[in-house]
Amino acid sequence: MGKIQTKPEDLEYFRREMADVAPISHDLVPPELKKPAPIPFQTYKDEQAVVQESVSHSLDEIAMESGEELFFQRPGLRLSTVKKLKRGQFSVAAELDLHGLVVKDAKQAITLFLAECRQEQKHCVRIIHGKGRRSPQGLPVLKNKVNLWLQHRDEVLAFCSARPVDGGTGAIYVLLRKLIS
Repeated sequence: MGKIQTKPEDLEYFRREMADVAPISHDLVPPELKKPAPIPFQTYKDEQAVVQESVSHSLDEIAMESGEELFFQRPGLRLSTVKKLKRGQFSVAAELDLHGLVVKDAKQAITLFLAECRQEQKHCVRIIHGKGRRSPQGLPVLKNKVNLWLQHRDEVLAFCSARPVDGGTGAIYVLLRKLIS
């Protein structure tokens, strides 16, 4: 290609039009740097807690291994959901403590508690039934009743004994069916 010829009057016109224009310092856009991957601190903490829990042996864990733990699940519930419940990985939205109640009062308290939790869309709750150490024969009365009652309640999807830190075999996590509006 050849060089373009400009007339002197075109050059003068161009200079007049550009007189107020300030030159740009540069027109390069700096390259966007890649952000480093986030460090999953909570995942590390959770994994450390699981390791710590697996190496610590308390009386509650020994009791759970001896068959004192409670567990129930409705057919069709995903295995991953059940595992999450057993690990105590659901956020507990409400808690009911049955200590000191007689059977009749405990049943009524559970009925009211579950109805209220379901109405308020609470998905996971904890019920503390105790271990029965203060009962006359040293056997858990409420624990066995709670086990039966909850299995017959349609809103209960699953339940299992809590982790030792949340009451062990003296408490349960209960997963509730969501209320369909």
